[in-house]
Amino acid sequence: MIIDSIWKALFTCSPIFGIVFAAIDDIIGFLTHMNIRPLILAIFLFPFIAICQKIIAPGGSEINTSFLKPQKSLYTVYYVKDTSWTKKGTMTYDITYDANQLIYNYKYTDKSNEWSVSRTSIADAKTLKSISYQSESSNSKLNLEFGNTIKGNYYSKKTKKNKILNLKTPSSFIDFNLADNMMTTLPLTVGYKGTFSQFYYDDNTDTLVSNYRIKEVKSYAYRSPKTGNHDTWLASVLEESTGAIYNFVIDKKDHRLWQREMSLGNGMWEICINEELDYQPIKNQFNKEQSIKQISTGNSVITGTAYAKDNTGKKLGGLVNTAKKQFAPKGTEITLFPNSAYYEEWVGVNKKIKKQGKIPEVPLDVNFGTAIKKTKVYDDEGHFEFADLLPGTYVIMASFDFTNSYNYSYVTGYTNYYNYWGYTGSNTNYGSAKQHYRDQANVEKLVTIDSDGDKKDINLRD
Repeated sequence: MIIDSIWKALFTCSPIFGIVFAAIDDIIGFLTHMNIRPLILAIFLFPFIAICQKIIAPGGSEINTSFLKPQKSLYTVYYVKDTSWTKKGTMTYDITYDANQLIYNYKYTDKSNEWSVSRTSIADAKTLKSISYQSESSNSKLNLEFGNTIKGNYYSKKTKKNKILNLKTPSSFIDFNLADNMMTTLPLTVGYKGTFSQFYYDDNTDTLVSNYRIKEVKSYAYRSPKTGNHDTWLASVLEESTGAIYNFVIDKKDHRLWQREMSLGNGMWEICINEELDYQPIKNQFNKEQSIKQISTGNSVITGTAYAKDNTGKKLGGLVNTAKKQFAPKGTEITLFPNSAYYEEWVGVNKKIKKQGKIPEVPLDVNFGTAIKKTKVYDDEGHFEFADLLPGTYVIMASFDFTNSYNYSYVTGYTNYYNYWGYTGSNTNYGSAKQHYRDQANVEKLVTIDSDGDKKDINLRD
């Protein structure tokens, strides 16, 4: 009974271990008496039992798909060697559900936006068992349907030829396109180990499945530049056929994949960093439709003059510039957009972040630029105008360089005085001059229109 139990356990872990065990059992049977045979086997096979790991497969108890939430994730991809980081592109993971199916879209785009690779995997939403797979790159298209056999079509864009596929189905595998996120479904803990197989079709090889072994899991403190420190697991995975190492940084609480690393050889690593698309510390929402309507469907007008006010600029030696209005040069761009609770909160949040100096400032909503109106100063006296505005409060701003000047005095010499008895004193002689310099004005003003059809004339000055 003990021997049978050991044999079954080893064969479940790996058929190879089961075969090895059977051979050893036959040999020992010839050399030992039956009553000590179990003990000798246990001692002999201890190394095999020690390295036997959990088998991770679709439908198995190790995979908990509830951690795969419908969401889109963006990662920046770098090639890293020593302290040199080179941006290579971006990749997105997009998870959606339709009935009992998980639909997973992946896209990689190089940094120049000249080429991309897209992949779509459909799997059972509870088990991750593969249903179909599609991919397209600059070189090929691939379509696969999974069942008792794997059927599909491979199209080479280079040769313009189709290849009908009818492949033998491996016994158990994870679609390689799902593997990164599959790691986030596991019950990771210190010392966790497991083995899984990845399916990947390559037209240049007959190998369909590669084995991956989770070598080590340990606690790790990950620091996000946006949201600070996070308690995570660092899971190291070995691709057994190539020796490549993968490191996954996975959040202990929400199972988010923060970072993935892949060894490329010669000290080079590919590192993919989560850009936290869901990061939005601004509670007020930007109303795109309302903002666009406010700057384009009204009958009100704002006209104005942009200039740097008197005494703007540097104070040198206690003397200030003597120039009067410094008008914004002709062609200076003037910007207008509706003020809102969103914008005011954005300004306040970034002011606090900048003061603390610990994390980057929060970017504006990606749609904010659609509700910005621009015009230009049309003469040499800083004049500009906006039309088609609805009642409301607007932010108007401009930035421009100008030439400024200041007067200063300098010593030209001394006049000495003498009498019969000698030196009696002196006077200092001064001259005066004007100095010119370049300066910059950054101006911003809130303007409120009370009624449709109103005309406001303003001074936009520093």
